[in-house]
Amino acid sequence: MSKKIIKCEINNQEVEVPEGTSIIEAFKELDQSIAHYCWHPGLSVAGVCRLCMVDIEGIPKLQIACNTEVKEGMKISNQSEKVKEAVKWGLEFHLINHPLDCPICDQAGECELQEQYMNFGQYSPNMAERKVKKRKVVDLGSKIVLDTERCILCSRCVRFTDEVSKTHELGIFNRGDRSEIGIFKDKPLENEYAVNTVDICPVGALTSKDFRFRQRVWYLKTADSICTGCSTGCNIKIDYNEEGLFRVQPRYNKEVNGYWMCDKGREVYRLPNKEGRLLEAKAPSSYSFKREDSLRPSRAGGNPVSSVEVLKKIRELFVKKEKAPQSALVLTAQYTVEEYEDLVSFFIKHLGTQQDIYYWRNNPESFDDFDGVLLRGDKNPNTKGLLEVLTNQGAIHSWESLQNRLKQKEIEVLWVAGPENQKVYPDLKEKIDTFESYCDNIIWWTAHPLSDSQKIWQIPTKTFFEKEGTLINHTGRAQKVKAVHQLVSSALSLSESATVLKGEELKKQEPPFLVTPMKTNHFTYKKKVL
Repeated sequence: MSKKIIKCEINNQEVEVPEGTSIIEAFKELDQSIAHYCWHPGLSVAGVCRLCMVDIEGIPKLQIACNTEVKEGMKISNQSEKVKEAVKWGLEFHLINHPLDCPICDQAGECELQEQYMNFGQYSPNMAERKVKKRKVVDLGSKIVLDTERCILCSRCVRFTDEVSKTHELGIFNRGDRSEIGIFKDKPLENEYAVNTVDICPVGALTSKDFRFRQRVWYLKTADSICTGCSTGCNIKIDYNEEGLFRVQPRYNKEVNGYWMCDKGREVYRLPNKEGRLLEAKAPSSYSFKREDSLRPSRAGGNPVSSVEVLKKIRELFVKKEKAPQSALVLTAQYTVEEYEDLVSFFIKHLGTQQDIYYWRNNPESFDDFDGVLLRGDKNPNTKGLLEVLTNQGAIHSWESLQNRLKQKEIEVLWVAGPENQKVYPDLKEKIDTFESYCDNIIWWTAHPLSDSQKIWQIPTKTFFEKEGTLINHTGRAQKVKAVHQLVSSALSLSESATVLKGEELKKQEPPFLVTPMKTNHFTYKKKVL
């Protein structure tokens, strides 16, 4: 049942909101600026910072916007001198014991305390007392560091562990100006969602060990994407620059992940980075290329050459035949719907039949696990999409039949796509050994080197950061990933590989995002404060 819509005025601007909406939510609806720390749309109301003061016509005292509901016909303002004076005093009390850490604080550049002071403060201080000293660099666990002096006791992190993760590690201890955030004895902050407390900390009190001191935020650009860590498909923001990716944070989507994401998903920022990537195609050592085909000195694992030249050689050897050799295609659920459609269509038209296509399912014993919040046992971003394409093509994906055919030496050429995230495929080495034991010709698309094998053709693939396409999450929701920048210039999508294998020319590639010695100040906009 839909809620009744009511009208009110905020700073002389009319707005319509559902009944039960708080005043601060109405401010956000209008994109109006209002001072606040403790309020967060994904948490309960605490009302402890006392900064979101508003003047309501007909009410003599100022009210807090986070815990006051909008009523029909209300006239609300945060522009009166009385409100401005109250907010300045509130900010001064928050800053009484705050250390002057800004030059060395990891939160500098995206600190809500700095932003609130510049927007609502800029006062001449009246306090001359010595600051209360508290603990610094407090280890809360393997992922989080606490600087107690910087904490303004907004209680967001405490409410998160109570209401979202429901793990209850954090509390507020002591009283008065000695109060501080801390963990309970023998209970470190180790839950699977702990780094969300860093995201919602409005100051630099909680910092992530993984990101701490690695980059100043003004050297980073931000792009929207989808987490590929599991089949939930959390919406994310990626912070990156010319050196690569540095951080992943959740992006609000009411229908998918709300305001949060799991800590394991945050590790996907490492996948596109050059460290550990397959930078060039590798051909088996038994094949040689002419000098004009970009021959380079032999290395362990075969001869690295241009990806397009390798695919052209593969086309010559295994595709452009009067009678194509018996082939099989193995797919992992880590690519886009469009890539599956293009590669499967190419395979059926030129190499085999629907019965020659197989689905490699990782961790089948935990595939349907779910922690009740966001984290799923299916560690693939597009299982639904892959199965949809296979179903539409009438393809069989029985793994047992592939094993039998391999052992009987029926398959002359094995084509394998993935996985992009090798860590979530514990049987990867076992599969490589099996494939090499029973098949002499293996073409493998991968973002990261497989091994020092002399037998496998390795084609570098684009990661989710470098290509466009559709991922379908566990509920069947289709979500788009967008190409941001190509970090590995030789990498191709499966669709581009299919184009080359068909003998067609690729469209002109965007130049890779080059590493430069001088960083640029990318932080030319303000991040939205919640």
